[in-house]
Amino acid sequence: MINSIMEKNNLDAVIVSDPYNMRKLSGFSGGEGFVYISGKKSVIITDSRYIEAAEKEMNEGFELIMCDVNRTQSAILKELAERDGAGAIGYEDRHLTVAQFNDLKIKCGFNNLVPLKNSLTELRIIKTEEEIEKLRIAESIGDKAFEHVLNIIRVGMTELEVAAEIEYAMKLNGAASLSFDTIVASGPNSSLPHAVPGNRVISEGDFVLMDFGCKYDGYCSDMTRTVVMGSASDKQIEIYNTVLKAQLEAMKVIKSGVPGREIHMAALGVIEKAGYGNCFGHGLGHSVGMYIHESPRFSLGEKEKIYAGTIETVEPGIYIPGFGGVRIEDMIVVTEDGFENLTKSPKDLLEIK
Repeated sequence: MINSIMEKNNLDAVIVSDPYNMRKLSGFSGGEGFVYISGKKSVIITDSRYIEAAEKEMNEGFELIMCDVNRTQSAILKELAERDGAGAIGYEDRHLTVAQFNDLKIKCGFNNLVPLKNSLTELRIIKTEEEIEKLRIAESIGDKAFEHVLNIIRVGMTELEVAAEIEYAMKLNGAASLSFDTIVASGPNSSLPHAVPGNRVISEGDFVLMDFGCKYDGYCSDMTRTVVMGSASDKQIEIYNTVLKAQLEAMKVIKSGVPGREIHMAALGVIEKAGYGNCFGHGLGHSVGMYIHESPRFSLGEKEKIYAGTIETVEPGIYIPGFGGVRIEDMIVVTEDGFENLTKSPKDLLEIK
């Protein structure tokens, strides 16, 4: 993986700073420090807080060097590069801070730094079978949390109370942490795609939109379900069924080799035909892995093809200010001739009575 990037860019070494790319390449999940890779050696540089964990996690072929006040990360990087005779060194320009970049230039004396853009991140697009299994388990934990909350949610609860129940259930079923801050939005708040749950009391007739996910062994899940408290109105039924139809139509297009834009347009076409085109302002989906929002995406601007082994969300929505909104989101694995849906929770309109 990394060797081809080094050859393509005529590099003698690469310095990895993005925590997710560090884990992908080295196995180390701590996210603190650097990974240095050259044609001669592969090294994890971190401090005493992470040494024991790094020793257990690091991939075969890596060595571990501890930094401290007397032997800083910059000093270690300089020493390694000098020993290797490394001239051209690749760095992650889309992750490294200005201060870190200046350290490489000034403290390390690296005069031939080559920006790698998204080269290393792109190594994470196609998931291995082991990674897919971790993502599958993470999503199954979300399914269990949704099943739990359906038995708990009721009129009179606050959005924060529902969010707490979802998060509790995910932790109880094996989640290490959250993929992102849980979204629970009721009534008119549900027209905000990324609403923050608050003290609003859930009322009869409300849409309640719940978007949540967790991490299992470093890999994320993501799902959204929208329910109605009590009996749904005709307008609520129309909006919900339109969003569901948009998702199902998009799923008919999904397979390896199809551009992300084409899949997005399949969903958008359904929503536009129903007269709600101006109420769907975000992309249809995004890739998921160690980080919750990865690329490639199902979006208007995504011209790249989506290939087998990519994990994507499929999440159309309709959002009407002052009325409310609906989003339905599943997480899928793209296959050669279609997809595998990792989300098993029901998505017919549920009326909670």
